[in-house]
Amino acid sequence: MNTNKAFTEVEFGQQKVKVPKGGYYDRFRMNPDLDEVAKDPAAGNIDFFRSIPKKLVESRVGPVWAPNFYYRSGNVQVLMLAPIKLLKKKLPSPLVPLEAFPGYGLVSLTFFTYSVCDNDPYNEASVAIVVRKPKAHGPHALELINSIRKRHFYAHVLALPVDTEIARVRGVYGYQLPKWLAEIDVKIDKKKVEATLSTYNKLDISLTTATPSLKRVKSESRMGKATMLHLVDNEWHHTLVQTNVLSFGEKLFPRKVKVTRHGGHVSQLLDQLGASTILRLDVIEDAQVVLNLPTKL
Repeated sequence: MNTNKAFTEVEFGQQKVKVPKGGYYDRFRMNPDLDEVAKDPAAGNIDFFRSIPKKLVESRVGPVWAPNFYYRSGNVQVLMLAPIKLLKKKLPSPLVPLEAFPGYGLVSLTFFTYSVCDNDPYNEASVAIVVRKPKAHGPHALELINSIRKRHFYAHVLALPVDTEIARVRGVYGYQLPKWLAEIDVKIDKKKVEATLSTYNKLDISLTTATPSLKRVKSESRMGKATMLHLVDNEWHHTLVQTNVLSFGEKLFPRKVKVTRHGGHVSQLLDQLGASTILRLDVIEDAQVVLNLPTKL
């Protein structure tokens, strides 16, 4: 979080939160004039968002503008094997972990950086279990193949720390997601990726790796989807995240990824899940993201 900026206080639901003065949230309150956003050189080409109308919709905190736009973002994700029996202990019924290999499911550790978005720049980390699609039947292997082919995965998020108060408040009160304030640093360039997560200045987890060869693609030629399945006020909801990937690199069975657990909450969570072998590394250097509001299943 940038401490050099002046801040102003805004209301979200019943919460009062400080946001950067003159920033996107202060100026637009989640309902931006895209012509104004297009003038921001940091936002890049935003034509992708022009076909997605924002609507004022009812939420658990009152009317809010949705979906949420992330004009410039990047992330690094490692997908790890974990024993099904340990994953089941962390999943609320009726969610079922998707079995990748006999007796093993998948856990993702992801670091996100959002440099231009509706609720101002912030970083985020996530630990999630890949789960079966609701009401899915048939072999797990077939479902996994279809998910890879369609680039659409279903997941249950267990941890989602962020490094700004507006991101925490929106996530906790708007979506009931497991967010807390942390210090998160994410650096992605052509050669190296470095990400760290600390809470109360105590290092929790760090990730370093060489950046896989990056490929730039046309807008909307490589769309990805993730659906979070989570409880909101004790009712099951699904939240769709759409990603327009613009520059990415990937590696199966990467050898030189260093994930160091320093003993904080996220490290302990990965230990409890038995997350071990890294199956896949994904680095997205540049992407545009649309975060929808939760809807009832």
